[in-house]
Amino acid sequence: MNRINRKVEYALMALKFMSGKYAGQLTTVKEICDATGSPFDATARVMQVMVHHKLLQSEQGAHGGYLLIKDLNKVSFFELVEMILGPLGITKCLHSSECDLIETCNVLPTVSVLNNRLAEFYKSLTLAELLQLDQREVKSTPQATNQGEVLEEVKPQ
Repeated sequence: MNRINRKVEYALMALKFMSGKYAGQLTTVKEICDATGSPFDATARVMQVMVHHKLLQSEQGAHGGYLLIKDLNKVSFFELVEMILGPLGITKCLHSSECDLIETCNVLPTVSVLNNRLAEFYKSLTLAELLQLDQREVKSTPQATNQGEVLEEVKPQ
């Protein structure tokens, strides 16, 4: 019934792949796509959205790529979904007036409660938890530590 949107899936795939790298190590979209099988153009667009929302940093140039700059223990699945797709709404009528039945709908309050509970559940899941990341899985090198890991807390919008 409730499916994860492909864009969110590509974002999760990219974040899982990137989290397996050493702190400070850049990742290209091509690397992610080669490793996960995700389509290049869609993955690149999702990566740019995550840069725009300061989850990733983009480095330009021949040796460029993307760098994870937020601690995935401090970013909720809800934040990622809203970052990629916009406001969470299990139906269109919750965030727009596109529905022809809005004036006579007898389940709008029910759908609203369902949407709120789903949002609370998504807020309770961190990306690290969802991707089953463990502190032991996060790689660290002396060089990365000396460069200063650029992880910081995400603030809800």
